[in-house]
Amino acid sequence: MIANLTTPLIGIVSTTAIGRLGDAASLGGVAMASVLFDCMFWLFAFLRMGTVAFTAQSIGAGETGEVRAILVRGFIIAGVIGAGLIALQLPLAALLLGAMGGSESVTRAARTYFTIRIWSAPLALGNYVVLGWLIGQAQARLALATQVTINLINMAATIVLVLVFDFGIAGAAIAALIAEATGLVLGVLIARRLSGGRLAVARASLFDREKLLKMLAVNRDIMIRTASLIAAFLFFTAQGARAGDVTLASNAVLNNFLLVSAFFLDGFANAAEQLCGHAFGARDRDGFAGAVRLVVAWGFGFAMAVSVAFTLFGPTLIDVMTASEPVRHGARDYLWFVVAAPLLGVFAFAYDGIYIGATWARDMRNLMVLSLAVFLSAWFALRSFGNAGLWSALLVHYAARGGLEALRYPALFRASFKRES
Repeated sequence: MIANLTTPLIGIVSTTAIGRLGDAASLGGVAMASVLFDCMFWLFAFLRMGTVAFTAQSIGAGETGEVRAILVRGFIIAGVIGAGLIALQLPLAALLLGAMGGSESVTRAARTYFTIRIWSAPLALGNYVVLGWLIGQAQARLALATQVTINLINMAATIVLVLVFDFGIAGAAIAALIAEATGLVLGVLIARRLSGGRLAVARASLFDREKLLKMLAVNRDIMIRTASLIAAFLFFTAQGARAGDVTLASNAVLNNFLLVSAFFLDGFANAAEQLCGHAFGARDRDGFAGAVRLVVAWGFGFAMAVSVAFTLFGPTLIDVMTASEPVRHGARDYLWFVVAAPLLGVFAFAYDGIYIGATWARDMRNLMVLSLAVFLSAWFALRSFGNAGLWSALLVHYAARGGLEALRYPALFRASFKRES
């Protein structure tokens, strides 16, 4: 679960370092750009999710020769997507930053960060593939080691470049680029060792038509599902930006809490992907059901612990993240929303992992689109309450995601294991 913190921690470290400079516009700009990268890379999270599911299912089905092919296919797709993002960086920056609606000074700061960090796209997406491949094989310690290395290098480079050499926003973006590159090199070396010293795959196996079509179908549905989820968070950030620089910066600080809790709970989703994927591949009905119960139970326990931690240490952490008093005050006013978020999000994250492990991607896609509609409806009904209404709608979205998937689960389980009944 700790291995899953890399993406938000890069943004958190950047936000914290810039926040110590005490300029709300710079903090808002880096926070806004960090959210854009979290969401943009997150759009291609099928590179991790799909890799976990297919790797675990291949091992469960005894198709160990397919495992290396899954890794190489993932690297090819990550490289193509990453190169495309770099090639389209100018229109992407104009479109995304313009849509966020930040002030001129915030947008200027965000553009500086964006134009540097975009070069990390192939590296970050390649790290998604490595992480998914390791988790799919239940190599949690190696996945953790890789992600911790990325986080430590990012933290050290950010401190040196931003707070020591005074490179400002550019320094935070360069640090993220260095960290992602180092992580991918380490990940490839680990993968090579696990593969017996070679990563080469026969062309016929790599481009097997049946497996490619299944992978593309599942990844398409996961991508649409993720796009719906991203739309909710981008809408949330854009509404905060339109409320002013201080509200944007305050929400950005709290969003770091939200991302930590989300990626913390997503660690249980990773466990569900691996456990359920392995059981699904082996056609083990009892093992699948047991994995579901285990993940949900542990998820609630850890969600409670995270909520308690935010309650006790939230104000202190807010003060660490920013030196601006107006931003500190604004963040404290809405702290209780992020305290409630982990408890409301348990089902959402647990069942995401369960659905991915079983490659029930089409149903997950449809339910996420419906959850987005619920979120927008809730915001429309609560918009007169300002930022409090916006945060309330986000919590409604969390509850809707988990509730809809939990209701649909029994029918999918019976259909998938009907021959074993």
